[in-house]
Amino acid sequence: MVLGILVAAPLFALILFRYVDPTSVPMLSDRLAGMTVAHRFVPLEDVAPPLVWSVIAAEDQRFCSHGGVDWDALFTQVDRLRAGEDPRGASTLTMQVVKNLFFGTDRSYVRKVLEVPLALAADIILGKERVFEIYVNIAEWGEGIYGVEAAAQAYFRRPARDLTLRDAARLASALPNPQARNPANPTGAHRRLAGIVEGRAPQMGAYITCILGEG
Repeated sequence: MVLGILVAAPLFALILFRYVDPTSVPMLSDRLAGMTVAHRFVPLEDVAPPLVWSVIAAEDQRFCSHGGVDWDALFTQVDRLRAGEDPRGASTLTMQVVKNLFFGTDRSYVRKVLEVPLALAADIILGKERVFEIYVNIAEWGEGIYGVEAAAQAYFRRPARDLTLRDAARLASALPNPQARNPANPTGAHRRLAGIVEGRAPQMGAYITCILGEG
């Protein structure tokens, strides 16, 4: 009964999120804690293509080809765990969306059990374009900074639609550790990582028609 509710409630929410722009658990937590939160949801057409390329290059290059879960990456990490090695992470963008919408920083076994089927469901219910649109609008880019529009304004004083490739690469490479990486003033290590993303990003255009279409 309890498990059924735990599964049914997020599924209903995913259907709702096809039409209603969501917030995230971390954003709600920050607001409840009295923190100032910078956030404005923008449609994908108001996000510069280089940002789309850069996020895919940095976070999930198989986004258009998997069904919400990258099974090859997931099984590789399982093998690493069995070998006593540290896993490097196999979360797809879809899995990160599910985590941010429903679980936040929770690391319980319940989350781990539910995240995979919910990611599969999100891929079907929302579709690739909407999943990506939600991802870039709820991703954390620094303390109290959520979504690409707030990040673009905070770090580069411009709207997300006007981000350059260099701006986009610095933002995308900050995603794994947004509290420690400042896109406007990157460390040497961050700058090198952003340079790699900047070099790969334009190549992504040919592979992400599920987001930007054929044009």
